[in-house]
Amino acid sequence: MRILAAGDHFVRPDLLRAALREELGAAHEITELTLPWPHEPFGPVGDVHEASGSEEELVEALDGAEICVTQMAPFTEKVFTACPDLRMVAVSRGGPVNVDLAAATRHGVAVSFAPGRNAPAAAEFAIGLMLAAMRRITTADAELKRGKWRGDFYAYEEGGIELDGATVGLVGYGAIGRIVARVLRAFGAHVLVADPYTDPHAARADGVEPVALDELLRRSGVVSLHARLTPETHHLIDAAKLDLLPEGAVLVNSARGGLLDYAPLPGLLRSGRLGALALDVYDVEPPPADWPLHDAPNVVTAPHLAGATRQTAHRAAAITAGEAGRFVRGEALAHPANPEVQEAARP
Repeated sequence: MRILAAGDHFVRPDLLRAALREELGAAHEITELTLPWPHEPFGPVGDVHEASGSEEELVEALDGAEICVTQMAPFTEKVFTACPDLRMVAVSRGGPVNVDLAAATRHGVAVSFAPGRNAPAAAEFAIGLMLAAMRRITTADAELKRGKWRGDFYAYEEGGIELDGATVGLVGYGAIGRIVARVLRAFGAHVLVADPYTDPHAARADGVEPVALDELLRRSGVVSLHARLTPETHHLIDAAKLDLLPEGAVLVNSARGGLLDYAPLPGLLRSGRLGALALDVYDVEPPPADWPLHDAPNVVTAPHLAGATRQTAHRAAAITAGEAGRFVRGEALAHPANPEVQEAARP
């Protein structure tokens, strides 16, 4: 069987190949394609919204391949039509956003994805953002590099806040949220969680307190977003919800930009109503040069790096190779994106 390892400069083709060899041995032909991300931004390709590379180069690389493991390759209607041998695509992302699932289903191609591949990395990054915002770490660093010693940050009015004894609210309690909660509890924080899909008894067993979203926002001095972006959660935290936060609260978003309405934030920060803001995701990526939050006070920003660890890349390769192995052996996929065609597509 011919397998294409369509990697990039993060989940590299050699990592995919090594994981496939470990899973399947040397019996199958593995070819490689290197896509330009992240050296070139991902974006719309054909009829998919977040992909890297071109349909033409993918079609050429897929010649004769029955399986493709990838993170960013653009699997569009055009690609599926041009590649009749293709039977399975394993995507090493939390969702197969680079795949036209309807087209895959029409062409009888099974698609899988890799939930949780970056959960430890994203959880650690969220904690880092939280601490940076609460203790002005990035501001102090930038000022010191400019030659300014901010000893005035020791003034009571300028002092930071601690996680020990704080009430921290997590909006979303999936794989990432659960790790964040565990770390926060180790710091001594009381953790509230708002997630309609979480079993409240299981949450309490974890040592966290499940509450409704509005109650979480009213009670939390620190709020961190960890929900998935869906039509229902778009602008889940809007102006009305932000108004529920206590004076001086800290808000962290390392999940998805669309969860948060960014328009009210500059005014809330300048008035002190919002104490600090830490962001790894944005409504427009990258933010434009005239973005209002660029000169707002007490803002920590990062360029969508929460999942950027070497361990994430290795986990992503291993998860997708595992799915390819299941497909080759005729087993059920662990993470099918279109289960309605899985049985028909299995060897």
